[in-house]
Amino acid sequence: MRIILLLSVMIVCMSFNQMQAATISISCGAVGQEFAICKEGAESWAARTNNKVRVVSTPNSSSERLALYQQLLAAQSKDVDVFQIDVVWPGILASHFIDLRAYTKKQLHRHFPAIISNNTVDGRLVAMPWFTDAGLLYYRTDLLEKYGRPVPETWSELAETARFIQHKERAAGQQRMWGFVWQGRAYEGLTCNGLEWLASYGGGTIINQTGQITVNNPRAAQALTTAASWVGDISPPGVLNYAEEEARSVFQSGLAVFMRNWPYAWALAQSDDSPIQGKVGLARLPRGNAGGIHAATLGGWQLAVSRYSQHPDLAADLVMYLTAPAEQKRRAIQGTYNPTIPALYQDQEIL
Repeated sequence: MRIILLLSVMIVCMSFNQMQAATISISCGAVGQEFAICKEGAESWAARTNNKVRVVSTPNSSSERLALYQQLLAAQSKDVDVFQIDVVWPGILASHFIDLRAYTKKQLHRHFPAIISNNTVDGRLVAMPWFTDAGLLYYRTDLLEKYGRPVPETWSELAETARFIQHKERAAGQQRMWGFVWQGRAYEGLTCNGLEWLASYGGGTIINQTGQITVNNPRAAQALTTAASWVGDISPPGVLNYAEEEARSVFQSGLAVFMRNWPYAWALAQSDDSPIQGKVGLARLPRGNAGGIHAATLGGWQLAVSRYSQHPDLAADLVMYLTAPAEQKRRAIQGTYNPTIPALYQDQEIL
């Protein structure tokens, strides 16, 4: 009788442990170090909670990733529990995600209020801020110093400096040198670049608050005409098929003077195996003209839990772990992923 009772207790304990342990799948981007750093964080959570994680790689192109997400969610697929979503997607995908507010343990005040507001749809917190982005100008400090050129303040100054150094470097034997690389493929990345150009020239908004189309104005036309003139001059013809990684590849190979990209590229450009380590500077993106402004598109990524997850509580726990201060600090130091928690910008190790 005692043996039977003991066996029964063992079976109950085994069943309980099986119920507690689960495999949570999370989609992670694959731009630069993103996939590896995401995997490390997710596996750290799994080790702490005695669960397992499956990291799903997604397309680099944000447009292609959104299309994939829409297919999975429309099919109510259970294949992905946690989705990494862009800052402009909460409104598009909100109906497929659970409300995370009950899982935050009143920690929302730690994050930038604007991003929390961005991720709140009809009163529901559909995603937690993970890291934030803004467009930056990368430049070769050694080349600007070599030719006595300052960091450009306007787009016209950038074009003139890029053209001058490109010509000089090619004359010295570097025939593959280009002046400026950016994201020119027909996808969301080009939209970000385009918005920066329009704003920097004072071109206004595409549509105003009353719904009128206002982009057809001289300043906006000047901005787009200027950018178009770079192709084949200071930018390679192939830039029209560049996303973030194609631009970074050219710049990090030492074949471009300037690059527009997100903060993630800094850690890679300064890595031990980078040909341009120690030769890179960062600056605000140029303004359009004397009356223009320095403008950077807001980027960034969030984590959301699928309504169709078989383990929503565990998935939400993973999200809270990955978006907490300790993990955001690790990611900031290891991969230059900008935190969404203002207090971390006072952390000496991050600074």
